[in-house]
Amino acid sequence: MNEKQPTLTKTFRAQWAVMTFYERFEQVIALVLSAVIAVIIVVSLLQLMSIVFTLLILDAFNPLDHKVFQTVFAMIMTLLIAMEFKHSIVRVALRRDSIIQVKTVILIGLIALARKFVILDPEASPGKIAALADATLALGVTYWLLRERDDRTAGERSDDQS
Repeated sequence: MNEKQPTLTKTFRAQWAVMTFYERFEQVIALVLSAVIAVIIVVSLLQLMSIVFTLLILDAFNPLDHKVFQTVFAMIMTLLIAMEFKHSIVRVALRRDSIIQVKTVILIGLIALARKFVILDPEASPGKIAALADATLALGVTYWLLRERDDRTAGERSDDQS
């Protein structure tokens, strides 16, 4: 029976055996958070499908209507944010990363800002648009710098192994 277990289960059990109490605590919290977010994603997807179905059948869905477009795409972007957030927690649970990575948090922030631009009211003040653009630029530059650092570090590691 032991030989038929998936390698992921074997790896998890091997890692669990050498974890400290706090590492096990983090693992359990990550798994519970992942399950909660998965439920939220499924419920949100069902609500999105229900709303789109209602718009298509009952309200003669007009994707060119600005409010309808904003509503549907805001919900889709919210689902994407939740899925990216869950992905980052799953990486912790699978012990690929020891903590939530800063790059992932910045990426989620960029997705959230993209969502904000999608749902932005056409009559938004120039100051609000400029603030959102500045935040997007700052997060984008930070993400790029972190990626460059990671690429450089990975290159140095491969040079050391040669």
